[in-house]
Order: sequence, then structure tokens, then C-alpha cells
Amino acid sequence: MMRVLVTGGAGFIGSHVVATLLSSGTAVAVVDNLSTGCRENLPPGVPFYQIDITTPALAEVFHVERPEVVVHLAAQAVAPRSLTDPCFDATVNITGTVNVLECGRKAGVRRVVYASSAAVYGDPAYLPVDENHPIRPLSPYGASKYAAEVYLWTYQRLYGIEGVVLRLANVYGPGQDSAGEGGVVAIFCRRLRRGEPPEIHGDGGQTRDFIYVADVAAAVVASLTRGAGEVLNISTGRATSVHDLCRLLLQAAGKELAPVYKASRPGDIRHSVLSNERAKEALLWAPRYDLPTGLRETYAAFGAPGGG
Repeated sequence: MMRVLVTGGAGFIGSHVVATLLSSGTAVAVVDNLSTGCRENLPPGVPFYQIDITTPALAEVFHVERPEVVVHLAAQAVAPRSLTDPCFDATVNITGTVNVLECGRKAGVRRVVYASSAAVYGDPAYLPVDENHPIRPLSPYGASKYAAEVYLWTYQRLYGIEGVVLRLANVYGPGQDSAGEGGVVAIFCRRLRRGEPPEIHGDGGQTRDFIYVADVAAAVVASLTRGAGEVLNISTGRATSVHDLCRLLLQAAGKELAPVYKASRPGDIRHSVLSNERAKEALLWAPRYDLPTGLRETYAAFGAPGGG
């Protein structure tokens, strides 16, 4: 049985990854400082360590659990916060990642699957964005996520740790809060549950690539045994406007509420969609959830305890 350590495993994406790993028969342990995660997101019996990835205490977890693979999800994942506190962002995303890699090297970890972000690309020079697109982050968050990728490849070259980088599109799904890159879905769901109209910044024509969290978890599981040395976009490959996202969510909620249009937010990218062809080939993976289905499941979960 493969032993996997998941950092950030009590968070939104992490808890879905842990559940998928457990269902596949993998032995899982979790590290999370619970700054944004929740202990109740994890099933009973999963070894859990409330530890910050930047601290020396992380080494003891590796010594006890002896993981073969690390799924590294723990991060400062809020781009606006990186603008106001870039030092904190770098401490978590760069120094924390180096600590994970160093602990893994000393414990004999074979592979690290790293959750990166579409934010490393910045404003797209062309669409769909593939993995060869120039790296031009618009925030310290995007810069720190890319710096962590570079450290992973350095450890691969120096110490033979297999690396897999997954650059995630806009992830949404049950259990999400409004802070992440797919947070607009959570914000819309919360307002609709309260009977309030959704708020759209700008004209609603801006597009994003929204991928359901279960499809992301499936890609992570595939990365345990495939894709060594690869940088892979995990996305649907389909652009959806915020206006269409709003319309689909209103249908899922069975509500007729006219959206409220507000001023555009400075710095927002107009269009973004990621090519997933390389991931399909390297991981033998493809997204299974279309947007209407994923939004129905997400909205239904927001009516349940702990659903969002």
C-alpha cells in the first residue's frame, strides 16, 4: 500500500484529494495548520498533524510517517493578500515548500506532486494557454508559486526526487470558501442561498476555466504513478464567461434574480483558459464533470452543514 502525505489536506482541495486517495486504497496522512482548513473535513482515523509547513516540527512527521509520495497543497493561495503582504506569501509558498522538499529528501521521499497555479502565466499572450506559455505573473502569489516549481526541479536534478507540477485552473466545488481563484462560485452560491442577487464585477464578459474539484482530485491521484518530470495544466480547456456562470448557477438554484453589475476590479485578467492536452496524455486523465453538473452539486452542498 502506497504511503502518501498530503500537506494542506484539511483544506478545500486537500480534503477532496484525501477522500479520493482513501477510496483508492492509499494510506494517507495529513499536515495542515488549520489557518484555512478544518479538521472536520477529514474522516476519522486519518493521521493528522496540526503543523505549519515552515516549521522544523515538520521533520518529525516525515520521520514518523515515512511517506513515499508527498502531495503538496499547503499554500498562501490568496493573490490579493500577496500584494499587501508579499513577505508572508513568500514565507509560506517558497520557504514552506523548501522545507517540505528538504524533509522529503531526508526521509527518502520518492515523488512530490506540487499544486501550482495558472497565476504563474499572468495575462495570456494567447489562448488557450499551454505549458510553454511565458511565465509572467502579475502578483507575488504567482511569482512564489513559480519559484516553488523551480525548487522542485532543482531537488529532482540534485537528489532524484521525482516531481510533478500541476498548474490548476479555477477550481470550484463543495466546501469552498470565497478566497481562492474559483471563489466567485462560492460567493454566488452564498448570495443565492440568502436570496440575494449575484454581484458581477465588470460587464460579465470576462472568461475563466472552471474545473470541478473532484476532477482535480482525480488528476492528483493519477499523478502518484504517472507524469514524472512533467508540468501539466489541470483544466477543462473550456472558457466560461462570468455572465454564463451566473446564469447556470441561477438555473441550478431555481431562482430568478437579476445580477447586480458593479465596477471592474483593477488588475483582473480579461480572458483565461488553459489547454489540458498534455495532462490528458501524460496522466491518462480527463475531466468528467461538465459545468452545469458541477454547479448543481456545489450549490446543493451549500445547503448542507459544512458545505460552504
